[in-house]
Amino acid sequence: MKRVLHLDSNHPVLEEGLDKLGFINERDYLSSYTEILDKIGAYEGIIIRSRIPITQELLERATKLEFIGRVGAGLENIDVDFAAAQGVFLAAAPEGNRNAVGEHTLGMLLGLLNKLHTADREVREGIWKREENRGWELDGLTVGIIGYGNMGKSFARKLRGFDVETLCYDLLPKVGDELARQVSLMEFQERCDVVSLHVPETALTIGMVNTAFIRAFKKPFWLLNTARGKCIKTADLVSGLKSGKIRGAALDVLEYEKGSFESLFTQGNMPEAFRYLIEAPNVILSPHVAGWTVESKERLAKVLVAKIGDYYQSK
Repeated sequence: MKRVLHLDSNHPVLEEGLDKLGFINERDYLSSYTEILDKIGAYEGIIIRSRIPITQELLERATKLEFIGRVGAGLENIDVDFAAAQGVFLAAAPEGNRNAVGEHTLGMLLGLLNKLHTADREVREGIWKREENRGWELDGLTVGIIGYGNMGKSFARKLRGFDVETLCYDLLPKVGDELARQVSLMEFQERCDVVSLHVPETALTIGMVNTAFIRAFKKPFWLLNTARGKCIKTADLVSGLKSGKIRGAALDVLEYEKGSFESLFTQGNMPEAFRYLIEAPNVILSPHVAGWTVESKERLAKVLVAKIGDYYQSK
């Protein structure tokens, strides 16, 4: 029987589904990358989230490997090209948490526009400020989505109940639909009041939101990021916030999160740009949980089992 190594904990239906497909499930949530290298040659399948990178070195050691299951959407921790060259099937599950991401993005936007985070904190501290917490309405704004795949389309779908114009920008042609009109980058930057990122982390998207990008917008805008932290240059974002070109930002992901996030709070270790974000009244932060709901945990597992099952059925 074929063996599958689970490197992160996931919903039980994932192991149950693979068991029904005839696989032997084995777990290792604690071993280091080096320790995984020493044992990976015994497995036909790997199930990962993001704890262990799937590098060329690891793939060369995985001589029996037939598939990689990524519980989520992002593939930046996998050497996709080398895996393909080795004939390894790669299954990701963006369909599993796209609804969660769409809802979280909308929630962050409404919270940002209505200053709910600052109002909540002030009331708890006995501060009653009404004029200072006067918000903005979403109706009448132009919302722009960068990256119009599973996550971008899900956010656009959540906007249907509002009187907004929704635009999308994507490197792929003809991805626009009845929910969002695809436009050029020039038109996008001329018209948007809100900008939401839904792109993967690639060489093209790392640092894409920088000073030049921000200055190219005709109007001040609100910025949302539920994609990948490295897509925004934090120092340039802070400059945009200080200048008023960015009205506010809602960030579920951070440039710094790949390292030890907690270490940023040790004495003298916090970047000045990040210190500004955590103190700014027009910034909302969450810990990379946009796609992290009770429902999406199960849905991700089911999607992955289905894709792996379809792969072996088609062989």
